Amino acid sequence: MMIIGAHVVIYSRDAEADRAFFRDVLGFPSVDAGGGWLIFALPPAEVAMHPHDASGQAELYLMCEDVEALVRELAAKAVPCSAIADEPWGRLTHLTLPGGGRIGIYQPRHPMAIHQGSRGPGA
Repeated sequence: MMIIGAHVVIYSRDAEADRAFFRDVLGFPSVDAGGGWLIFALPPAEVAMHPHDASGQAELYLMCEDVEALVRELAAKAVPCSAIADEPWGRLTHLTLPGGGRIGIYQPRHPMAIHQGSRGPGA
């Protein structure tokens, strides 16, 4: 089996505004899949399985090196973030996308799988 990547979908009441946010505020590079439908490149990613009563749910968290500096940078772009919470696994904030969805951003305290090299599945 040759897994080459992962594709994350964020459902939105205002997809165009959320695309503009990822492009203009977060500065993520993108490709146009046709008709202005942008698909964004993400930084290296990890996936974790957490116990939950309902299978199939997923959440998106972006990771950063300095959550306080990131919150200041986003505030300068008029993007409000929640208060930073200290969790055992990292320092966490949330922001609300223009379409109403929320994403978490955290500064991890845990070992990061993406720092273990570029070994893919089955390597």
